[in-house]
Amino acid sequence: MPRVSLIYNYEKFPRIGKKSSGSAFKWVDREKFDTVLACYEKLRGQGYTILASSLNDTSKNFYDFDLTLKTAIVIGNEHRGISAEAEQLADSTVYIPMFGMIQSLNVSVSAAIMLYEAARQRIVKQMFERSDLSNQELEALIQEWSKR
Repeated sequence: MPRVSLIYNYEKFPRIGKKSSGSAFKWVDREKFDTVLACYEKLRGQGYTILASSLNDTSKNFYDFDLTLKTAIVIGNEHRGISAEAEQLADSTVYIPMFGMIQSLNVSVSAAIMLYEAARQRIVKQMFERSDLSNQELEALIQEWSKR
């Protein structure tokens, strides 16, 4: 299920507008965390591999990962990037290959590129042609979303 895990350990958690992105707000679940460790522990407990976006000497090309597996992608804000803790606790750090003198992207552009690559890999494996949900789970989800 689409979900965004938000860690706000420096700034106050912002009010997220319900009109953002053509009302996508109601289709994506959000969960808030006060610490990186709490977020990562929950994700790992659910079987996710954690990839954190960072330009460092050990970062690997993002396109080299199999994003058809359960993967959490960590992207920092545009001012500070990810924290040292988020980088150190991740399973791997990754970068989006770029050319030229500029080596950074707007956070929304980075997210779009990474999510599109995950979708592209899943399209190639025909993962969208079948559901991992049972008919009962799918019906329950439709009922929940209809109430939003």
